[in-house]
Amino acid sequence: MRGIFITLEGGDGAGKTTQAELLQEWFAARGREVVRTREPGGTPLGAEIRRLLLHGGDEIGAVDPRAEALLYAADRAQHVAAVVRPALARGAAVVQDRYIDSSLAYQGAGRVLDVGEVRALSEWAVEGLWPHLTVLLDLPTAAAAERRRARGGASDRLEAEAEAFHDAVRSGFLALAAADPERFLVLDATAPVDELHERIIARVAELG
Repeated sequence: MRGIFITLEGGDGAGKTTQAELLQEWFAARGREVVRTREPGGTPLGAEIRRLLLHGGDEIGAVDPRAEALLYAADRAQHVAAVVRPALARGAAVVQDRYIDSSLAYQGAGRVLDVGEVRALSEWAVEGLWPHLTVLLDLPTAAAAERRRARGGASDRLEAEAEAFHDAVRSGFLALAAADPERFLVLDATAPVDELHERIIARVAELG
């Protein structure tokens, strides 16, 4: 049995966690080993990088966009080597919250770094590993902000960015999907949870 690598992308508040949980349950009900993970933070090293990047605050001060991109790539390299590749080698289904596309959207489109350079950095970090399927949960910026407010709690460093930043990230994701339609499944994240899940598993079933 070959491993299956599925990533979920989209802005904060789009519903990635909910759909990842449902997909994990779907695979498990069919007797498939499932490794559900996330970036950043899927390894002990990654958890520390996540803490610094998203919650470091005054402890680390302002983070240069290039430094940010390099830290995400470091997390990704460790995560793929320690978690993703071993799981795929066992024939597991890896269901992951965020991957390379997040760097291309957030550090590329959002931070206005060269997207080609960010892509090359991440591809080098993971030795060219790309998902079999990427589900993009697309949500208008205003709706995403309202969901985050309703959720409550303190915003992390990226969530607290201005609306223009989140607009650029959303546009970046949609541009990536348009350029790679065979890998991406783009869904309207305002649709009912069950409807989104049904569309995801219909596409997953096509992977074999």
